Amino acid sequence: MIISQTPLRISICGGGTDLKEYYELKEGVVVSTTINKYVYVIVKKRFDALIYIIYDEKEVVEGVNEIRHSLVREAARKAGLINGFEVVILSDVLSKGSGLGSSSSLTVGLLNAFYQYIGTQASPAQLAREACEIEIDINKEPIGKQDQYIAAYGGLSSIVFKKDGSVIVKPVTISIEQTKTLVSNLFLFYTNIERQSSSVLSEQASRVREKISYHDAIQALAYKALESLESGNINNIGYLLAENWSLKKQLASGISNNVIDEMYRRAITAGASGGKVSGAGGGGFLLLFCQRDYQDKLTLAMQNYREMVFDYEPDGSRIILDSRSKFIQR
Repeated sequence: MIISQTPLRISICGGGTDLKEYYELKEGVVVSTTINKYVYVIVKKRFDALIYIIYDEKEVVEGVNEIRHSLVREAARKAGLINGFEVVILSDVLSKGSGLGSSSSLTVGLLNAFYQYIGTQASPAQLAREACEIEIDINKEPIGKQDQYIAAYGGLSSIVFKKDGSVIVKPVTISIEQTKTLVSNLFLFYTNIERQSSSVLSEQASRVREKISYHDAIQALAYKALESLESGNINNIGYLLAENWSLKKQLASGISNNVIDEMYRRAITAGASGGKVSGAGGGGFLLLFCQRDYQDKLTLAMQNYREMVFDYEPDGSRIILDSRSKFIQR
């Protein structure tokens, strides 16, 4: 039995510049961090030759090509699995529509578990690259590349997307105390709207050239966020989030709505200095930055919304159990 644990993420600034339509014109950059909410993949050898897959549904098939779950099917193909195995998928949040990169975390976690299952240890670079191939090239999802890379590498990182398609991941140079300060000032509240990101991202990708000035400004904010973090100016992140949200709403229709606008207005009135919807927009979680002096007021103002309390996760996808070697620990 193999168990992989892959973290979810919150994107601080730069989202949208990881779309191919943008980074092939100009370099994209995203500042993002993993959090201690996870997708778990369990892979177990079966006595017979069937394939069992358990997630929101249950599949029992005879071969990999028959698997309906496209991410499981393509990850199994990448790893060279044929039959005679069982897969169970568990997640701390919604499997889709959270805005926390759950689909990409699942893809990275599947690859990590499958490779470990066949006795191969895949690097973060391989996991991220192949997850992008599955989601973007094979499944034709209209998404960017940030989620796969942050899920594979983990931590608080800057991710640069070069024009030639290469990706550079660098940890943000910041002390653990400052990282804890950052995370203690960040809040996630659920909008009570479950949405598919594909329609928003498809429109956004198709309008990159039309909206290039907004993407350029978002790219610049990512570099400002990186500078603020590395200089210890943590409180500036709230104002950069506010600027990012203002720009992000111009990229496509459906990124915000009356429910989200009211949530955001209530949070700012209560003392949050900025925020944005995590992920593509339209629903999922609202990310907010609020300094400690105003946090009690914010929590009271947002009491009608479900808060997801989280902490910093320094690692990317990892194997937490391999029954051949017992528990694998950090």
